Amino acid sequence: MASSPILIVGIVGSLREPSYTRMAVCIALAGAAERGAATKLIDLREYRLPFCDGSGKEDVGFPDVLRLREEVAAAHGVILGTPDYHGSFSGVLKNALDLMGFNEFGGKVMGLVGVAGGALGTVNALNDLRKVGRSLHAWVIPQQAAVPQAWKHFDDTGRLDDPEYETRLREVGQEVARFATLLNSDEVRHFLDLWEQAMPNPGGEGR
Repeated sequence: MASSPILIVGIVGSLREPSYTRMAVCIALAGAAERGAATKLIDLREYRLPFCDGSGKEDVGFPDVLRLREEVAAAHGVILGTPDYHGSFSGVLKNALDLMGFNEFGGKVMGLVGVAGGALGTVNALNDLRKVGRSLHAWVIPQQAAVPQAWKHFDDTGRLDDPEYETRLREVGQEVARFATLLNSDEVRHFLDLWEQAMPNPGGEGR
């Protein structure tokens, strides 16, 4: 079992109201909750964030930067949600990710979900996010979920009219929670401790 409750956060990479991205992330988080995880929605509309300028001082005068970093750092897994903008993920999500780094994402399990207005979906956007996740040293799960023509499939309450889309979104959350639980279990931690303490392989240097 995990030594502490598993927490999965979902980051909504959209400022739109109503937001189909937010609806998709909420469904994915519901899937994580079905696996017994605690969940938290991080809606970037509720954070006052500056543009990342690479100075490392973006938190000066912006307490929400520290708030965002602390909330993500406290999580065992992260679900990123984005709309498809011009074939990639949203600028507001990119900026939020740029304000964070290895301390927040390194070694964490990450899942990806997206929505699109068109019929082609969010393949390129989620592939771009997958590269970002790897760069942040996160474990990005193979599964991802997208809802094309989201305006057609979501109602005003956030319900989907297609059970297949809902199942895929929930499965992303379930898998993030499942792998986060495994990575943070006492048994895995004990195994990793033993692995790190093991003697070097004798004779391995000459191979």
